[in-house]
Amino acid sequence: MKATMNASAENYLETILILSKQLPVVRAVDIANELDFKKSSVSIAMKNLREKNHITVTETGAIYLTDSGREIAEMIYERHEMISKGLMALGVPEDIATEDACRIEHVISKESFEAVKKLIQDKL
Repeated sequence: MKATMNASAENYLETILILSKQLPVVRAVDIANELDFKKSSVSIAMKNLREKNHITVTETGAIYLTDSGREIAEMIYERHEMISKGLMALGVPEDIATEDACRIEHVISKESFEAVKKLIQDKL
């Protein structure tokens, strides 16, 4: 599953997850506004995610994560939160920690993340 997923697709899924906690319904325009992307770019990404069965889109444009999409989104979100917290605990300013976590969350292996997670949880 992870091998075919790129960082951009993971970011879209994570954004849908976050927005779904804030809004009653997530639409492409909400994603475009959140990420500051053009709606046309978001539409292409949603088509790709739909074809991979990571999201469903209703006739009214409501976007929902499928089980596989939710699994990926939650994994990325957990990585983001944990890495951000760890970096901030080391004294990295929040804006930089958040930005760095966005990059690290996509490239860190499962094994390395689990080790980092354990270290952070033991220290915090």
